[in-house]
Amino acid sequence: MSARNEVEQFLNQFKVKLKVFDVVYIGRDKNAQALLDVEWVPAVRTKILENLEAEDYCEGPLEETIHGAGNMWVFGKEVSGKEIYIKVAMGQPNNSVICISFHLAEHPLEYPFKES
Repeated sequence: MSARNEVEQFLNQFKVKLKVFDVVYIGRDKNAQALLDVEWVPAVRTKILENLEAEDYCEGPLEETIHGAGNMWVFGKEVSGKEIYIKVAMGQPNNSVICISFHLAEHPLEYPFKES
């Protein structure tokens, strides 16, 4: 688990890079199914990423070896009464941030910085 200030630093850098270079969503079936399940247009995902906060943090950084996207960070967000599992990475320098997972949570998520 990271310290809150590390998560806040990651999110600040992530959001700046998101505004400049946008985001690439990894094309996984469960990510596409999530859009259908909650009846969202794809742009809603980006708005949710823009609004992530330290309180949404679940775990990370985790090593990422498949996409060359840098360390992965896991967040959760309740949207329309559904818990969403979000896994993101900074991506390569001077390129888009990467959203590896964006789907309904398959189990309850833990939020170390969220007050009960």
